[in-house]
Amino acid sequence: MTDSDLIQSALDARTRAHAPYSRFQVGAALRTADGEIITGANVESASYGLSCCAERVTLFKAITDGHNHFKAMAIASPGGAFPCGACRQLLAEQAPTAAILLIDSNNPEIITETTIQTLHPNAFTGDQLSSSD
Repeated sequence: MTDSDLIQSALDARTRAHAPYSRFQVGAALRTADGEIITGANVESASYGLSCCAERVTLFKAITDGHNHFKAMAIASPGGAFPCGACRQLLAEQAPTAAILLIDSNNPEIITETTIQTLHPNAFTGDQLSSSD
């Protein structure tokens, strides 16, 4: 599998987003250590706090399917938006070494490549919980 497969999977997942309120459709695709691609899309609720971003949907799906090592995540959205803070935190915990590819769904040839360490430096981790008094 190549990055183009991961990117196309994120673009395809975006078409399954449920975003009736914001109309901001996001798709994500996560490559596991064994090469499998897991996809997800954002799901909105009229009560915005109950909505879930594509990145978290995808991570939760992969984890509950038994995966726990990830190579890369592609995220497709209008303008190639960066993940929100909650998604950055979960990516830092669950996929700390994964490459992050941000795809502008309006111009899919525009891709920003980054890392979670760059997006969310000094993230809070479970390691800090064990050192509390």
